[in-house]
Amino acid sequence: MNQPPSPPEPGAGLTFSSVMDLLLDAICVVDVQGRYLFVSAAFEHIFGYAPEEVIGRPMIGLVHPDDRERTLQAADEIMAGQPKPHFQNRYVRKDGRVIHIMWSARWSETDRVRIAVARDVTELKHAERMQAALHAISEAAHSAEDLLELFRHIHRIVGELLPANNFFVALYDADKDELSFPYFVDEHDPPPPTQSLDSGTLSNEVIRSGQALLLTPEARMELPPRVRPIVGRDSLEWLGVPLGGPQGVIGALVVQSYSGELRYNEQDKTLLQFVSTQIAAAIERKKSTTRLQYLAQHDQLTSLPNRGLFHDRLRTALARTRRDRQQLAVLYLDLDRFKPVNDHHGHDVGDLLLREVAARIRHCVRESDTVGRIGGDEFVVLLNDAGHADHAVAVAAKIGAALRQPFELAGGRLQVSASIGIALYPAHGEDARQLLRRADDAMYDAKRQGGDQARISGTP
Repeated sequence: MNQPPSPPEPGAGLTFSSVMDLLLDAICVVDVQGRYLFVSAAFEHIFGYAPEEVIGRPMIGLVHPDDRERTLQAADEIMAGQPKPHFQNRYVRKDGRVIHIMWSARWSETDRVRIAVARDVTELKHAERMQAALHAISEAAHSAEDLLELFRHIHRIVGELLPANNFFVALYDADKDELSFPYFVDEHDPPPPTQSLDSGTLSNEVIRSGQALLLTPEARMELPPRVRPIVGRDSLEWLGVPLGGPQGVIGALVVQSYSGELRYNEQDKTLLQFVSTQIAAAIERKKSTTRLQYLAQHDQLTSLPNRGLFHDRLRTALARTRRDRQQLAVLYLDLDRFKPVNDHHGHDVGDLLLREVAARIRHCVRESDTVGRIGGDEFVVLLNDAGHADHAVAVAAKIGAALRQPFELAGGRLQVSASIGIALYPAHGEDARQLLRRADDAMYDAKRQGGDQARISGTP
């Protein structure tokens, strides 16, 4: 019987093996025990190992430790007759770099080997991760309620790109020359105190220079002379990048490692620099939003909560008080003899007086209480958890005494007093509107009695 003719050679002097060596993808043949029997020349380009370094070695030894279990499971499925055309896992190159590989693999029952084609998709995975990170940062800038929550989101996002167990954000206020650390996560050290830009720390150097700084044990001596020795526990690896905004550098983003197993390299620096611009924009956006929210809810002259914010806090306090079956009190204050101050000394002095009045009232109440300015020379106070009317009366007396003390303003001495009305929940009202109206009525009763005194709603 005539044998079919042999296929022609691909070209003069070319063998099938040499053709495989021209491919950019690596071709691998692995035996039933998982040992390499053959790898093409591209294997060395992708994985860093020459063919003679891996022949006879177990394939699983090159796989990233976190991917070994599912890789072995996939190998079992392939040998059971289930081809894997798009299986992805991570390998560790000979130089230590982690690479992402897409495999097309199948089992040859006749030869009892697995035959696979490996394509390096590290750059593709990197681009996907970067795009996902930028999208996540943008989402966080819109969804985070405040800067602290934004920083937590950023920490998580950065942690998906590179090791970030020790991570902090440093922000610089150029007007005050203050560098603060509003978000600081470190396994050894507490947040550093606020400092000036010339204090010589690594974070300051990143902000001052506007350049990323990567410190490894080998590069410690390359620090500029103006940079002081490390503050706190000395990390083995330190990577900081500037946060650049339209007005210049606003801070720094820093990751550090105390373990020799977690190392940073130039690729990590490039990656962190890439996302830092988006992070800086997110921080600036959130700071602007926070500032606008603050201005919308606070009196611009005294920085006290305005009428709207005070009402919100009162309603919240009432809901909590009803639930816990407690009491609260509302104080309504109106300054006595304030109009002559404006008439005789001008509105600038009147504004200074209102600021000082606000400060004195704040010093008379607890942190948990709320002081608001609702217009002109009228102030309101919310006393949370006022267990008894005597407590509200005592606070009103304390405020009255504080306001009677002379005010030294603009080179002169001014004196005012206050008429104060007190309303208690639930005795004088069930909702915010009722309580404020009853406190306001009591205040006018005090003023009709000559002022400089406090009255509880409904008392003669």
